[in-house]
Amino acid sequence: MREIWKKWNKEDGFTLVELLAVIVILGIIVAIAVPAIGSIIDRAEEGAQEAEAELIENAARLALIAAQADGEEADWVFDGGDQPNITVQELLDNGYLETDDPPSGTLRHVEGTTFTFERDE
Repeated sequence: MREIWKKWNKEDGFTLVELLAVIVILGIIVAIAVPAIGSIIDRAEEGAQEAEAELIENAARLALIAAQADGEEADWVFDGGDQPNITVQELLDNGYLETDDPPSGTLRHVEGTTFTFERDE
């Protein structure tokens, strides 16, 4: 009877030290993983912004080339001055850019088909 009682009351499980060791290991893994994931997200956002700027710049080049090919004055492309500007909204309105969530900003025509994009704050 005594042997049955010993086997019945034998408790299998984890000790407090083992549980604390697992918690410490999980904490170390989280401490390493969170900054790594944050940097991955930052790089992805930066890549998306670069791709968006390139898309807008290509739309502006297309608008400029189309205006030059038509031989028109294209007032909506150039607002005068030494470095003409074009807004993202003008590219959208004239069908050179299609996007669901356009950024607000201005493209400055530098030279030839080179543009710089300045995002509105």
